[in-house]
Amino acid sequence: MTNIDAWVWWLVVAAALGIPLVVTAMPEFGMFAVGAVAAAVASGVGAGLVIQVLVFVVVSVALIAVVRPIAARHRSQRPQLLSGIDALKGRQAVVLERVDGSGGRIKLAGEVWSARALDTGRSYDVGQEVDVVDIEGATAIVM
Repeated sequence: MTNIDAWVWWLVVAAALGIPLVVTAMPEFGMFAVGAVAAAVASGVGAGLVIQVLVFVVVSVALIAVVRPIAARHRSQRPQLLSGIDALKGRQAVVLERVDGSGGRIKLAGEVWSARALDTGRSYDVGQEVDVVDIEGATAIVM
């Protein structure tokens, strides 16, 4: 056991830190594993044990300090790709049957939708383009 170089032990530590990374999905273990790989590289170029440990600590702490805030910011952002009803809001549609405050029909995203005007006193004639402002059930609210 004493014949094994220190860089091999660091790689064993990196692999051992990879196991809880996969099992718990905690990215911190991955950052520690990268620190262990950096320490293995330091050992491979001939650095002493104190330098190896310092490289492990500095790289691990630096990764946690830099990567965690970025990951938290990305986790809290809304997805850029809208789907379902959210993807239809703000799109344009073509009036197929006169649309007023009580109803009508539009063609929205290649499909025929029931629709009603947002302003109940306003009406839209066949062929006009309207903007979808909301979806209530299966009815598009247009203006």
